[in-house]
Amino acid sequence: LAEGYYVAGTGNSGSAATLAVMGASYFVVLMASALTMKRPHQNYSPAGYIAPANPTVASNLNVTVDGVMKTPQFYLLGVTFFCLATSGMGIMSVAKPMMSDVFSSALPTVVTAAFASQYVMALAGGNLSGRLGYAMLSDKVGARTTFNLFTWGSIPLFLAVPYCVDAVINTGNLLPLGIFVGSTVAAIGSMGGVYAILPAYEASLFGTKYVGPIHGRFLLASSAAAMVGPSTLLWMRSRAEVDAMHDLVKQVDPAKFEQTFGAPVTSASSLMESKVLTISKLLELAPRQLADPTPYLYNTAIYSMAGLMLLGAISHSLIRPVAAKHFVQDEPAALEETKK
Repeated sequence: LAEGYYVAGTGNSGSAATLAVMGASYFVVLMASALTMKRPHQNYSPAGYIAPANPTVASNLNVTVDGVMKTPQFYLLGVTFFCLATSGMGIMSVAKPMMSDVFSSALPTVVTAAFASQYVMALAGGNLSGRLGYAMLSDKVGARTTFNLFTWGSIPLFLAVPYCVDAVINTGNLLPLGIFVGSTVAAIGSMGGVYAILPAYEASLFGTKYVGPIHGRFLLASSAAAMVGPSTLLWMRSRAEVDAMHDLVKQVDPAKFEQTFGAPVTSASSLMESKVLTISKLLELAPRQLADPTPYLYNTAIYSMAGLMLLGAISHSLIRPVAAKHFVQDEPAALEETKK
């Protein structure tokens, strides 16, 4: 909400109704899907499928759930997954306020509250498109190549963001705004693609039999990313805001500062903590030629996201085929059925 005074309980924000509709929708879709899913006939074969020449070897060598924890591939792929998910979730968590903070002052007639909401929808569309598009791409070029595209390709996407911000602020041009939107949507698309093809990648590394529980362990990295991504990005933004206010305080006349806030300049830190001191109030006291630092508050966080992508790219480049000692020979399915 914009700055102002609001009385609690005077209106309906729509949050409760929205959550109720979402919950009911999820229940109907998930229950219908669960009741519809059936095991295919034992003789079913997809069109064009060619069975492996030696099925007993090809299909019965797997890494167990406990054994996968002893492989370096599990941890390297987990770090890659964490980096990709952390950056994507961080951007998603601040998308709407970031759009308003960064561009509303330079393009007030374009970057409205409605535009910021549409930007969030575009990110959601990028997430969905990534899940569908990268899944199809992975079928053609392989999961490893697709993951290389995720990691190495996301680095320039994040590095381009601060330059787009600076271009919009200095020129008021819409083209860098479009590049900003496209870059962040593409980065979110990579995150969506990771979730789509990760199980298949795990199966290619560790075998197919235990991929379900193995994927469950990989999702621990997703849970960690959901906590680390948004909190880290918001913390970096907060630190950048504090640093910007300290720089502005140095430009303000101490006498004018004390007259406005009723406290000396030395109390600036405590005034910041109590939210009495803000960038907008300091700009009113500072010399007119000083630029508003608000649009640049996310730059450090964005550069950190690029660094995180580099870490994920390096981690992924170290993944090699799993050593034979980690695989176990499972009994053929027909023999297992005979024993049952």
